[in-house]
Amino acid sequence: MGSDAPALPCPLTDEQQHTWRNFVYATRLVEDHLDRCFQRQAGVPHLYYGLLVLLSEAPHRRMRMSELARRAKITRPRLSHAVSRLEKSGWARREACPGDRRGQEAVLTDRGREMVARAAPGHVAAVRRAVFDSLTPEQAGQLSSICRAIEEGLDREGADVPWLR
Repeated sequence: MGSDAPALPCPLTDEQQHTWRNFVYATRLVEDHLDRCFQRQAGVPHLYYGLLVLLSEAPHRRMRMSELARRAKITRPRLSHAVSRLEKSGWARREACPGDRRGQEAVLTDRGREMVARAAPGHVAAVRRAVFDSLTPEQAGQLSSICRAIEEGLDREGADVPWLR
């Protein structure tokens, strides 16, 4: 008689387990470092600054909410909550999408653009301190390639990605 229990996955090798844990610990520490810096500097999480930067780089400083969620790699409910907080600060607003009454766009306000400009030097310093000061230029290039490979592996057609939830 065969077992109906699913087969257990092959365990990680010792080297894979070590790499995995280093990755998890490093990403948690970097995000915590940047969050603390932004809480002190602007009273908002690092994620909110990232949303403002994405809007500042978008044509006419506006982006459809679904596209903003995709680029930020977050769920639509999390984005909606974040944009509500940004609206309360006067840094962003929502507007109906032209030609699509159901869709909304997030728009960076002048105050939001000023906040991004004020916060950018501190952000650059915090990122440099948290990531690049510990890496050689070759390691930085490798890290970029590794992160891109992980992103592409997870962001495939039909994948359970956050911005579709």
